[in-house]
Amino acid sequence: MSFCNPISLQHVRDAARRIAPTVRATPLVKSDSLSWSEKAPVFLKLEHHQVTNSFKLRGASNAIMSLSEKVKARGVVGVSTGNHGRGLAYAAKENGVPCIICMSRLVPQNKIDGIKALGADVRIIGASQDDAQVEVDRLVREEGMTMIPPFDHLDIVAGQGTLGLEMFEVLPEMVQVLVPVSGGGLISGIASALKALNEKIKIIGVSMERGAAMYASLHAGKPILVRERATLADSLGGGIGLDNQVTFNISKHLIDDFVLVNEAEIAKAIRHAYWHERQIVEGSGAVCIAALMAQKVDPMGPTIACITGGNIDLALHHRIISGENVEVGNS
Repeated sequence: MSFCNPISLQHVRDAARRIAPTVRATPLVKSDSLSWSEKAPVFLKLEHHQVTNSFKLRGASNAIMSLSEKVKARGVVGVSTGNHGRGLAYAAKENGVPCIICMSRLVPQNKIDGIKALGADVRIIGASQDDAQVEVDRLVREEGMTMIPPFDHLDIVAGQGTLGLEMFEVLPEMVQVLVPVSGGGLISGIASALKALNEKIKIIGVSMERGAAMYASLHAGKPILVRERATLADSLGGGIGLDNQVTFNISKHLIDDFVLVNEAEIAKAIRHAYWHERQIVEGSGAVCIAALMAQKVDPMGPTIACITGGNIDLALHHRIISGENVEVGNS
């Protein structure tokens, strides 16, 4: 059966027009240290320079701005401890939409403070994200708020796809692009945009060896549960949802290759980003550099590595770039 992509190029172009007042067009720069030959230059898409230091603002902005005025007035709600929560809070503030982010009491105070600073009403509920989700469901049911999920949503995917449009505008001759993968919202959007513009562009997913849910699900042929493990690429953790409606199917049809990197390779990439590229990058944002440095991807022509986030604890970052062998979960 042929694949009918629910995300068209026009969807992504509409999203780009919609979110332009909120979202920053981020730089695409050549990396001399990663470019092994003139025939195969490597470029870095510096999306960690986004307003909230993460690509998540794109999808959150598009999802909120696609709502009717009546729905906006009732507000949006989400469960997030990190980049999605930051993006949702910022997008809601920019559009004058009430926003509640629900978290458990186990979330570190610095993350709570960071999302509060972006204008959201943070509610601490229970001792797990499941407990927090109960409050989200109540707010949707009883107060008519709209839940904005982190990835499995058509407007989220179209918004993330605007990153692909930006890359193509600057480097239409690219032959492949490396994209970090968690729930699949980013790679689904980028792949939908780029394959529509040039179906020969190779889309390579990159994730960590510890608990890569989309990788495991694609190999199983269906969404499956994967044990979440501590990792330097913590933003790539979590499942894709057993009832996944959007990103699994797009990923299944549009990802050309998928590689995994280990913790030592991620740490090495964080160090490389700092000392050679002068960039402060979180573990999840560094996995594409890690794949190139470990020679798990061969640049056969102009190649783009997406650097997707810079929200790393600076004390941890200092330990890593200083050469410490950081073992997440045991340190």
